[in-house]
Amino acid sequence: MDKLYFAPLEGVTGYVYRNAHKKYFGNIDKYFLPFIVTSQTGKLKSKELRDILPENNKEIVAVPQILSNNAEQFLKMAHFLEGYGYREINLNLGCPAKTVVTKKKGSGFLLHLEDLERFLDKVYEGIHVKLSIKTRIGVEDPEEFVDILKLYNQYPIEELIIHPRVQQDYYKNKPNLEVFSMAVKESKNSVCYNGDIVTVEDYHRIKETFPQVESIMIGRGLIRNPALGEEIAKGKTLDKQTLIDFHEELCAGYQEIMSGDRNVLFKMKEVWFYMGQSFTGADKYLKEIRKMNHLSEYHSVTKQLFQNCDLK
Repeated sequence: MDKLYFAPLEGVTGYVYRNAHKKYFGNIDKYFLPFIVTSQTGKLKSKELRDILPENNKEIVAVPQILSNNAEQFLKMAHFLEGYGYREINLNLGCPAKTVVTKKKGSGFLLHLEDLERFLDKVYEGIHVKLSIKTRIGVEDPEEFVDILKLYNQYPIEELIIHPRVQQDYYKNKPNLEVFSMAVKESKNSVCYNGDIVTVEDYHRIKETFPQVESIMIGRGLIRNPALGEEIAKGKTLDKQTLIDFHEELCAGYQEIMSGDRNVLFKMKEVWFYMGQSFTGADKYLKEIRKMNHLSEYHSVTKQLFQNCDLK
C-alpha cells in the first residue's frame, strides 16, 4: 500500500485536530505539522511548542515543518526539534502567501536559486536528521522547475513533495502534471505528489498516471472528508455518526485549551469551511455557523445540520 500524508494547514491541523483525526479515522502514515517560522532567538512561541511536544503527538508519526531562508536559524531549530525526538524535518518551499513570498521564504525562495543553494549547502553540513522538502514548481513559470530540480538533485533529500503549481497560481488552475511527470523521471530523490486530491477518484487518477510514485500528500481534501484516507486504503466511506463523534471531540479539545467561546468558534468555523462541502443542502446552516458568537447556539445549529443534511 502506498503511503498517505496529511498536509499541514495553518490554523486547522494543530495537535487537537491531528489527535481527533487519528482516533476516529487514521490511515495516515505521516502528519506534517503547520510550519514554524525561524527567528534570531531560536525559541518557539508557546502555541508552537505545544504543537510539537511528544506528549501531544503520542499516537501519530509527526513531521515538523520549518519556514526559513536563514541556514543558521534553520539548523538551530532543527537541532531543537531533534532534542524532542524528531528524526525528520520538512523544509517549506511551497507556501504561496504573499506575506511569506515577499520575505524570500516559502515558494518565494525559489526565485533566488543561488541563495537557496548556499542555504542548502550549510543545512546539509550541519543537519543530523532526515530532511524532506515540500516545494512548488516555481514562482511565475513552470519552466523554472528545470533549474530548481537540478538544484534539488545535488542533495540527498529524504523525499521531495511536489505541489505542481507555481506560486502565482495559489490554488487556482490545475496542477501541472507535465512538469510533475518530468520530475518523476528526472529526480534523483524519492518524489511525493501533492495537489487537488479531494476524492478517491482523484487519488486513483494520479496513481494510474504515475504508478511509480509511492506516496501521496493530501490537505484540504482530508479536512473536507476526514475519512478520505480510509476510503482510499479500505474502501470505507464517511459515516455520519463517526463524523459527529469526531466533531464533538474536536470542539471539546479546543474548549480545553482555549478561553472564551469566540476563540473556540474561530477554530470550528475554519474546519467547517472545508467540512461543510461534504454535505448536501447545508448552506443555510453553514451561513448561520459563520455568524455564531456563542457555543450554545453553535451546538444547536450543528445538531440540526447533522440531522437534516445528508453526506454527499
